[in-house]
Amino acid sequence: MSTVRSTTATTAHIAFIDEIFKCSTAALNETLGYLNERIYHPESGGEPIRCPLIGAITASNELPSGEDTAAIYDRLLVRIEVGYLADPSNFAALVRSAVSRPAAPTRTTVELAALRHAVTEAVPAVDVPDAIVDAVCTLRAALRRRELIASDRRWRQSVGLLQASAYLDGRPAVAETDLSVLTHVLWDSPAQRPTVEREVLHLVNPDAKEALELADTIEELEAQLDAMAGQSREALSEWVIKKAHNQLATAGKRLEKLREEAATAGRSTAAIDRVTGRQRAVRARVLTEALGMDASMVQAQL
Repeated sequence: MSTVRSTTATTAHIAFIDEIFKCSTAALNETLGYLNERIYHPESGGEPIRCPLIGAITASNELPSGEDTAAIYDRLLVRIEVGYLADPSNFAALVRSAVSRPAAPTRTTVELAALRHAVTEAVPAVDVPDAIVDAVCTLRAALRRRELIASDRRWRQSVGLLQASAYLDGRPAVAETDLSVLTHVLWDSPAQRPTVEREVLHLVNPDAKEALELADTIEELEAQLDAMAGQSREALSEWVIKKAHNQLATAGKRLEKLREEAATAGRSTAAIDRVTGRQRAVRARVLTEALGMDASMVQAQL
């Protein structure tokens, strides 16, 4: 942390640390103490400063690769990978936003006293039934069979995350649906995330589980499209007519149905929406690259 940032950090209740893994080893150690013990050791020496930090959000354009960053990476409980826009309609909205006046953002504020009460009293008071403990143990065993090992620290901290999920939903006890947040906790590399997600959804969300199975079909079709690069338009058209079009259309209809069923049952639609975005993106590629359709016409059809 620089002098200016450290001065701000010692008084912050919520901190944002950008490019956290680009710090020097010394700075990483200071940051680790700041996040773990809520203590900052001044660079110029002197007494350690106790910080009122409640939580921190970090960001990075790269994942850690060395032992010097492993400890701090393990302290980052929730991990969310943000990729480029895949859904053509979202990308179109991005392009339009460059030439239109953005709407004023909607702001949500929370009083500091209310936040402290939630963190120290309300969330810890949420009940964790034995059935949830059994489900977490089942999940851990399933991931170990796939050689995905999370530290005991992460498993213990994840219980608080489950309690927070239930609290934010206004419930006095953790339910199976809260387990879905663990898809953002129990992986180290992005390549592991789909496996973690599938194992979690086996327990809690049959709709999303089927959506991920449809995602395999969609990814296979995109791989086939990549492999056919350079082939004639006639060969590509034949592939679309005989295979790609029907499979993508069937996947799209089933995803719509799954989303409707999940929404009606009050289950999360996040995974289904993500797969739907991939289906739309692959369908757009098929229509433009294989059939030669104009991009604006494709957008209208999507």
